[in-house]
Amino acid sequence: MSIFDNVAYGCRLQGIRRKKALTEIVEKQLKAAGLWEEIKDRLNAPVAALSIGQQQRLCLARGLAVEPQFILGDEATSALDPISSKHIEDLFLRLKEKYGIILVTHTLRQALRIADHVVFMYLGEVIEQGPADNLFNHPQYELTKQYLSGVFS
Repeated sequence: MSIFDNVAYGCRLQGIRRKKALTEIVEKQLKAAGLWEEIKDRLNAPVAALSIGQQQRLCLARGLAVEPQFILGDEATSALDPISSKHIEDLFLRLKEKYGIILVTHTLRQALRIADHVVFMYLGEVIEQGPADNLFNHPQYELTKQYLSGVFS
């Protein structure tokens, strides 16, 4: 599938067929995902022609194209280089003004940088949850304290 078709896919499923409308949506969401300037001349190229970091941002643009209430980022930066990870984190920081964002991460530093609210889980069980500042600076439970101090990871 081409880059353009990848972003437009969900819109087509929702019944949007007019080329002009799809073109506007694709451009808007590629800009929102910080990708437009890098690929605007290659919209008909296959997605495989993009770097892994660009593909990750393309996935975000595809999701945004259908106007969701929430964005789920499940290990959204795993296997990315630090520069691509920073792009994704910066996007989440900007997008959280408009969307609810649920981010699953095993990277404590990432959660420290971008979370407003944290749910700490261990072996599938919720141990503690609350505002990020409270949880990171004043954890209530010993298991949370141990995790934050690096006793286990």
